[in-house]
Formats: sequence, structure tokens, C-alpha cells
Amino acid sequence: MASAVRILGIDPGLTRCGVGVVDVRADRSAALVHVGVVRSGAELPVAERLALIARGLREVLATHRPDVVAVERVFAQQNRSTVMGTAQASGIALLLAAEHGLPAATHTPSEVKAAITGYGSADKLQVQTMVARVLRLDALPQPADAADALAIALCHGWRRGAPSGSAAAGALTPAQRAWADAEKRATRR
Repeated sequence: MASAVRILGIDPGLTRCGVGVVDVRADRSAALVHVGVVRSGAELPVAERLALIARGLREVLATHRPDVVAVERVFAQQNRSTVMGTAQASGIALLLAAEHGLPAATHTPSEVKAAITGYGSADKLQVQTMVARVLRLDALPQPADAADALAIALCHGWRRGAPSGSAAAGALTPAQRAWADAEKRATRR
């Protein structure tokens, strides 16, 4: 894919850390490179679980050589143990990006949903469906953690490569137009 940016999207989690690699071109078209989940067993000590996550992410970085890493931003949840594990896995992802000399960005779940579906409160199925459509997949990406990682990568690619001007706007999908409009409104404040 000529003149594409290769983006590693990461949906951090301690039990299941979703990873998705996509190539995104300036015209916002995208192609799937890799999708998967790095797993660690809940019965293991946290340090070992983090080492497994790091090992899996290093393998993806070495194999697919992304240009940038995009990670879902940790947000407040009711379950403290879940948010702690997510934050720890997120820290590993950001650390590895820095160690590899790669720029890294974080995106909130609602930001990713808005970029992919045009609606910041979209459900998992809506996100999976749009990711499959954008990447021209025959089936929905599974599990949801993997689909979320692809959505994070696409969100980042579309945000950083957002075309400007009315001529480029005609090439955008409705979801991409909604995202671009929302971004414009947010920057005016």
C-alpha cells in the first residue's frame, strides 16, 4: 500500500490485550495487516502477566514494524481492579513504543467510537461492523478486544491524516465526516 502509515492499535488489558495493525493512506482507505490478542492468565502474578503482555507486544512490533502506536486511553471505571490492569497494560504499551522510538498517542473509547461509527456511544457490535466494513473483512473481527484495537488504529490514522478542504470532504464516509465536524467544533472552544 503506497504512502501508507502503518499503525499499531492497542486495546490494553491484563487478561486480553487486543492488537491490530492497519495501513492507512492519506485518502483514509485502510488495509488490515494483523489482528490478534495477547493473553495472560489470571492465576499468574501481576509481574508475570505484564511480562507476557510485553513479550506479545514486542513480537508484534518486531514482525509488523509500525510507524506509530495508538493506545486506548484509560478511563475511570467502577471496577478498580479492571482499571488498574488496564492502566498497567497501557503503561507497558507506551513504554515499548518509546523504547522502539515510535510516536505514541492515546484515544478515549468515545473518541474511537465517534471516529468509527459517527456516534460516541456506539456499542461493541456497531464498532465491529464498521471496522469490518472499512477493512473489507468477510467476518466481524473477533474477539471484541481485537476489533477495538483495529478501531483505535483506524481512529488514529483518520485523525492524523484528516484531509482538509471541501474537495477532500467528498471522499469521506458519513462516519468520517461526522468525526471531522466534531473535531472542528471541539477546537473552536
